[in-house]
Amino acid sequence: MYKEDFINDDEIFSLLEKGKNANRSEIRKIIAKSLDKKRLEPIETAKLLQVEDENLLEEIFSAARKLKDEIYGNRIVFFAPLYIGNKCINNCLYCGFRRDNKGIVRKTLTPEELEEQVKILESNGHKRLILVYGEHPCYDANYIAETMRIVYNTKNGNGEIRRVNINAAPLDVEDYKILKEAGIGTFQIFQETYHHETYRKLHPAGDRKGDYSWRLYGLDRAMKGGIDDVGIGALFGLFEWKYEIMGLLLHAIHLEKTFGVGPHTISCPRIEPALDTEFYDQSKYKVSDDDFKKLVAIIRLSVPYTGLILTARETPEIRSETIPLGVSQIDAGSKIGIGGYTKDDYIPDKEQFHLGDNRSLDSVINEMCEFGYITSFCTGCYRSGRTGERFMSMAKPGIIQNYCIPNAILTFKEYLLDYATDETRKSGEKVIEKELEMVEKNDPERRKLIESKLKLIEEGQRDIYL
Repeated sequence: MYKEDFINDDEIFSLLEKGKNANRSEIRKIIAKSLDKKRLEPIETAKLLQVEDENLLEEIFSAARKLKDEIYGNRIVFFAPLYIGNKCINNCLYCGFRRDNKGIVRKTLTPEELEEQVKILESNGHKRLILVYGEHPCYDANYIAETMRIVYNTKNGNGEIRRVNINAAPLDVEDYKILKEAGIGTFQIFQETYHHETYRKLHPAGDRKGDYSWRLYGLDRAMKGGIDDVGIGALFGLFEWKYEIMGLLLHAIHLEKTFGVGPHTISCPRIEPALDTEFYDQSKYKVSDDDFKKLVAIIRLSVPYTGLILTARETPEIRSETIPLGVSQIDAGSKIGIGGYTKDDYIPDKEQFHLGDNRSLDSVINEMCEFGYITSFCTGCYRSGRTGERFMSMAKPGIIQNYCIPNAILTFKEYLLDYATDETRKSGEKVIEKELEMVEKNDPERRKLIESKLKLIEEGQRDIYL
């Protein structure tokens, strides 16, 4: 018998069934509500999920592109994952790190190895990391906090990490307070699947992760522990993707109603093959490329002000097609094997799954320039206290753009001067000039302010933000 929670399987299936009856007029009203930057209700999202008409689907895609432009502009925030250790006490059937997988080499970075990995990432230009840990007692709150401190204190020339996000096992309230004190950015917990029966089958009873409710309410405890930036996600391919979208929306609504602010980010990874893991080939719920683009667009319409993360699990082709549909954050130059940044190729015996995009950070940034996007390594909001409810209160009326675009320009300038190839530097300068021209149209004085700070960066100063 499951503990009572805010995910009701029967209710979700009922909403999806009711969603099949929507006509064109209803769908267009829902799209218009989203374009008015209002979060959708579950029945409204259910109706979008059931759209099959090609013309209506294109209207959904068009609206997602428009929302991305209006809320996030041409910005793409870049980060990198850094896997700290792959010890795990759980036996999740789809995961390469599961405890019974004898093909995985268990490894936890020493402090010296962690510093080495961070310096390599800094030498490539990264400023934002997400640290990832297996679920094991040795990776407790004090250990996570210590690794965060090592990352923040590791410098390499002009290189430094300014924001550390965490993807780790759910903790209790007191443990979250330890991470808050250590300077955490966002704490991520992916429910994996919101469907109770599927969750039970994939996460054996007796394992810590086998407790659905403990995981589901993990971010409630984080918020109570003072962490007001949290991230949710589902692993698409474990159960029906339309159901998972509804679960994500209900989770966002729950956080919004309980704490006054929803998740800072939503991630939408698809299941990928992993070493000695048969589940990928057995799953009947793998999401097609077309459905994947549809689900990204519908997430964007459902929760307009929540950041949407697209990872390097996806191929370069899928990433380029999906980013315009509402994605605001991506990783690049990623290695997911423990200690992987010291090698030029992947190390499958220390990886949780296989990546689809193995290009360098500079290559991906150069492509983003070609598409007209400006790269951002901004961490200004976090360090200025513009997080949680305060961030959303500024985002909804559009005030946050007064900070996001200038800080994107300033952090991108740092990258171009310190790390970019000649080709990327030339492309990047053109993108910066284009952004400055757009700023000038709305506020000529703000362009002057940004240019004065750009001059300081050219003179050698770093970490300048609004």
